[in-house]
Amino acid sequence: MRFADKVVLVTGAGSGIGRAVAHGFAREGADVIAAGRTLKTLEETAKTAEGGRAVAITVDVTDSASVARLINEIVERYGRLDVAVNNAGVFTAGAVADLPEREWTRVMEVNATGVFLAMKHEIAAMRASGGGVIVNVSSNIGAHRRIPGLSAYAASKAAVTALSRTAALECIGDGIRINTVSPGPHDTPMSLRPGETPADRAVRVRNEIPIGRVGGLDEITGTILWLASDDAGFAVGADIVVDGGAAA
Repeated sequence: MRFADKVVLVTGAGSGIGRAVAHGFAREGADVIAAGRTLKTLEETAKTAEGGRAVAITVDVTDSASVARLINEIVERYGRLDVAVNNAGVFTAGAVADLPEREWTRVMEVNATGVFLAMKHEIAAMRASGGGVIVNVSSNIGAHRRIPGLSAYAASKAAVTALSRTAALECIGDGIRINTVSPGPHDTPMSLRPGETPADRAVRVRNEIPIGRVGGLDEITGTILWLASDDAGFAVGADIVVDGGAAA
């Protein structure tokens, strides 16, 4: 129960890694705010969290006013914000020469600007209450690995890594620890190619990833919870790659 009575925000919590992480914090005693765009999926996350200590709140991470309302609602309800996991993100494929400009803008707004706006308002709340922890979810594609055809996604996630490390140096003096986790393919729909089944994916990644499989949601959740816990108290500005050796 490392997070007993801690107030924890998870963005992008309606499915995949975000839902698994929200459930992980709830299992360890936290009051969890599952945030994202779609109320129905967020409510499912909150309803299925152990302990009944999760709530669903919608937010648009690309809109500063929307993020500010979310953080203000959390502080008004709980008195503080202890941990934030900024997981909201989108994926798109396309080479630089072929990518529509609107897709570039959308990916950068959600993946990079969304993390910036989330941290901006989270840091203000944490400074007011004496500190906290932020974990940003980036990707092994970006700062660690480049794949042709994933130009916008790689650029946006590299920006998350650089932004997180800079903010970590800016904020540690205020008692706010900021770190990044960079997952490779995990057992979520995002790791499936168009028309691909999980069985097809298992065959494909056997030769693509040194460990021979995609990651389990419990594995990435465990890494994020460790970074958010006091066990990682000396980790500041770290970027932990969890990808089965793909970017090694």
